[in-house]
Amino acid sequence: MVWLGQGRRHETIAVPGVRLSEGDVLVEVELATVCGSDVHTVAGHRKAPTPLVLGHEYVGRVVAVLDDVRATDGVRLAVGDRVVWSIMASCGRCDRCARGLPQKCRQLLKYGHERVAPRWELSGGFATHVHLRAGTAIVRVGETLPAAVLAPATCAAATAWAAVDRASDVVELDGAVMLVTGAGLIGLTATAMAAGAGARVIVADPDQARRTLARSFGAAAMIDPSEHGALARALRRLRAREVTIAVEASGAASAVAFTFDAIGVGGVVVLVGSVSPGPAYALDPEQTVRNLTTVRGVHNYDPDDLTGAVGFLQEHAHRYPFAQLVGRPHALADLDAALESAATGADVRVAIDPHL
Repeated sequence: MVWLGQGRRHETIAVPGVRLSEGDVLVEVELATVCGSDVHTVAGHRKAPTPLVLGHEYVGRVVAVLDDVRATDGVRLAVGDRVVWSIMASCGRCDRCARGLPQKCRQLLKYGHERVAPRWELSGGFATHVHLRAGTAIVRVGETLPAAVLAPATCAAATAWAAVDRASDVVELDGAVMLVTGAGLIGLTATAMAAGAGARVIVADPDQARRTLARSFGAAAMIDPSEHGALARALRRLRAREVTIAVEASGAASAVAFTFDAIGVGGVVVLVGSVSPGPAYALDPEQTVRNLTTVRGVHNYDPDDLTGAVGFLQEHAHRYPFAQLVGRPHALADLDAALESAATGADVRVAIDPHL
């Protein structure tokens, strides 16, 4: 399904054949889910080239593989393997890749973000198949977990893992008091991951239903950030003195400010949600210096983060209602309706099933 620009409906294109190059893999999509960034793109809030095949949250099965392509566990991929794959393909040779930043590769290709091109038409998840390019991290996932749990792993769960991991570089998770602003899928997943590691997590979201969801993902307290004194009251209930980790997962300007105001001495702020243009935040350098605050930005993730997120889901997903966050699947032909549904926020994720 090809997006042609804001205000225009998707059109179907047929790809008569796929020519794999060395290191490429062809995957048949089992299920894809609609990320918030897909909604922002079609609404015109994010710039994107057209024509474009959107979609970067997916799970599928290998139907063709050229040469010796290895999954992240080192095992050679074979036809029939059930897999998820990273949202990007990186060269592995440039200076950024060498620094451990493949998500910022000089020759980066991103699934669901690139203009349709000859011999790479199947470049996004809203299709029957995706043509994986060499340099894509591919994780074998087995047959146990539902597709609704696995598909969002390639964006939301992997990003949440990256955020929690980067925070833990500065503050030990066990015993930490962590604030998560935004109870979308990234925020809820980060809550489950951190709570499982021993953190006490306070989730801030203006939506009552999302705050209720947060409890089932391990939140120790939930607050409405618009209520004066709500955070202080939550800290008292937890018998905690201050917030030592803050993960901002909403992208709202007010939430960014709330996060910086909340962080305690020696704490770390991890910014995740600010991936669309918005108002600038005036950082107070004196307060940052005196409070010994660390600020980390997380955009996408590296292969280890995807592997870690899948491992977390395989071990712990049964404890949390991840599958319930995904609404009834839409057929691929109904993609525009699915995007409209996703924009309402009624479901945390909306699914696309190419087999319907």
